[in-house]
Amino acid sequence: MSGFQRTGLWARHVANAAAAVLMLVALGACSTTPAPEPPAAAAPPPAPPPPSPPPIDLAGRWRLTAAAGGACVMTLGSAPAATQGTIAPEGGCPGNFFTSRKWTFEHDALIIRDHRGQPLAQLSFTGGHFEGQDDKGGTLSLSH
Repeated sequence: MSGFQRTGLWARHVANAAAAVLMLVALGACSTTPAPEPPAAAAPPPAPPPPSPPPIDLAGRWRLTAAAGGACVMTLGSAPAATQGTIAPEGGCPGNFFTSRKWTFEHDALIIRDHRGQPLAQLSFTGGHFEGQDDKGGTLSLSH
């Protein structure tokens, strides 16, 4: 065997040995490095309190009166302690109140909504009835 062949063989053995050492070092690093801890899950934000029901049962017939003129009877439907319900207006309602279909009670206010869910009026309970304004700023009253 010539010296060139022995040198090439020796270089190949050294290269193989170096590769084996590097492989062992890499495998050792994988087995001794602890896995990172998963990030702690953030606590969900507290749920908002449920809306409070109206101060009185709204089910039944009510008279809507506009200060600018006009009045009609509306039948409000709801379950006890409900925060929303239906409205069935009778004929002759002032303004757009003939389109009333739903009421909601939010933030201590009765909101009358049309057939598309748009607010028509916001009323507050005072002295046994509701008073407030329509969507154009007109004064309204809703009473039994």
